[in-house]
Amino acid sequence: MKFSMTILGCKVNAYEAEAVASALVQQGFERVAEGEPADISVVFTCAVTNTASQKSRQMIRRGKRLNPSCIVAAAGCYTQISREMDEDAEIIIGTEFKQELPAYIEEYLRTGEKIRKISELKNTPFEAASADHFTTQTRAYLKIQDGCNQFCSYCIIPYARGRERSLDPESVLKEVRTLTENHTEIVLTGIHTGRYGKEYGVTMTEMIRRILEEETRLQRLRISSIEITEIDDDLIRLMKQDNRIARHLHIPLQSGCDRTLKAMNRPYTTAEYLQRIREIREAIPDISISADLIVGFPGETEEDYAETKEFLRTCEFSFLHVFPFSLRSGTRAEQMSGHLDVSVKKQRTAECIRISEELYDQYKKRWIGRTASVITERNTGGYATGHTSEYIPVKIKGEQERGILMDVRITGIIDHEVYAERV
Repeated sequence: MKFSMTILGCKVNAYEAEAVASALVQQGFERVAEGEPADISVVFTCAVTNTASQKSRQMIRRGKRLNPSCIVAAAGCYTQISREMDEDAEIIIGTEFKQELPAYIEEYLRTGEKIRKISELKNTPFEAASADHFTTQTRAYLKIQDGCNQFCSYCIIPYARGRERSLDPESVLKEVRTLTENHTEIVLTGIHTGRYGKEYGVTMTEMIRRILEEETRLQRLRISSIEITEIDDDLIRLMKQDNRIARHLHIPLQSGCDRTLKAMNRPYTTAEYLQRIREIREAIPDISISADLIVGFPGETEEDYAETKEFLRTCEFSFLHVFPFSLRSGTRAEQMSGHLDVSVKKQRTAECIRISEELYDQYKKRWIGRTASVITERNTGGYATGHTSEYIPVKIKGEQERGILMDVRITGIIDHEVYAERV
């Protein structure tokens, strides 16, 4: 039987979905491309915003449109918190049971009876998963942490994924060894990756050090996202010592205004954030630092927004992921006063995206004439494409073997695209 896989949301979701896909293939199912008719449509949903929930519902229903007799299996954050989709899927799995999805699919094929497995997420253990390879890319994700204890006022994730928990160190090493067989780069992911290992008496930095010492075949290790409060001096020292750790940190900001940060329940001030990224850059001068930004938060005034824009330029980010505030039912922000008009949020989002493009071009221009380390990902139009350690996408003249780490010289930028030649 054929199955398709639709993956919405974050890198953690991507890892969990690929682990399920690997298990289904091992059980004899044939994977087809997303959007193709299939006997089974597996959808890993997202609930980070109401818009994400709406898209999750659309993707769940798409399987039936492509093949009316299709069996739809839905998992992920949206299925955990929603009770609105009972008729949309034959199998609905919450956060705690995602890796059992292949077994539930087999059960449904035997019995034809709908399956609903959703728990209350009390003392939820770390859900072990194993994705032996990611079929569409040279970069592999490895989930080492899950859950969140922070409860930002705009965020539903603590309710959808439960409390913080980690994969045990020996299992991390086992997964790294498996993924290194097929991938040049591994990305460590989690909801709060930097809080890894507390229940095992180990820090994320200590875990990274063990990975690098024990898996010498690994050519690049990347941290997907890390909070400013989770970047310790030990991590900075290790990054300086071992260039296999990618020279890029994605550090969520969310707002450049202290009043807004407080309303968001973020655990730092703008002064603390700025001080830390200056310390990072002092230790690793060429590092790329990017950030998430939410604009149009309830009560955000023109003055608050102006502070944010000024702070973005002060921080000199390499690029930004900009999101308009999107109401998420069940969060504290839902009850706040001062919700802004959609047109205001749209205008502020567009302006911050332009700032991001300006900052990114400035950062990329610093690399012209210099050598960078790139892992090739695919060939297209006479060029090999890949990302530098700093996460700059580049086009290398001439086709190259996929998944190769190589040095290139950055030759120029045309229409925001970076071009290079192999050294």
